[in-house]
Amino acid sequence: MKTKIASLFLVGFLISCVQPIPRKPVTIKSSSFMETSVSLNKKMNEKEENLLKNIIKNDSLTTYIASPSGFWYTYNLKSKNTYTPQFGDQVLYACEIYNLNNEVIYSAQELGLQNYTINKQELVEGLRNGLQLMNEGDVVTFLFPSHKVFGYLGDENKIGINQPLIYKVQLNKINKKNESN
Repeated sequence: MKTKIASLFLVGFLISCVQPIPRKPVTIKSSSFMETSVSLNKKMNEKEENLLKNIIKNDSLTTYIASPSGFWYTYNLKSKNTYTPQFGDQVLYACEIYNLNNEVIYSAQELGLQNYTINKQELVEGLRNGLQLMNEGDVVTFLFPSHKVFGYLGDENKIGINQPLIYKVQLNKINKKNESN
């Protein structure tokens, strides 16, 4: 009996000392995931673009301008100023954020006056580009597809995922970079 137990321990010991042969990782060379993702994003962007174009079409009394950055805007009040903010300028602005049904998500009172240094601070892409189109004293309404504002994350509060938005922005003051130093 002792011999059988000793033999078993010896066999177990020898088996445990054998080096296992590692498996090679399985790689699938396919771009199907990326193609699917790109296709879904194109469809979503097209749907949002159509929603925004419907708003423009139904607001026939207002002229909207298509920006080269992929959103639309209209001047509610156009000032006589001609200087648009440049890199490093600090702007003071107020804004309200609406859903596409024109219901307030964030009021100007909730957001308060905002300070932003052009292209030196974090800000949603659409508003960052939009502020650079404005002059001091302008009031502008922007129509942003979701990928220009909060995208697939939303703001984790009142703005949902992939939600296109309407911003109404008033640019109160531009402090030129060389004036603020």
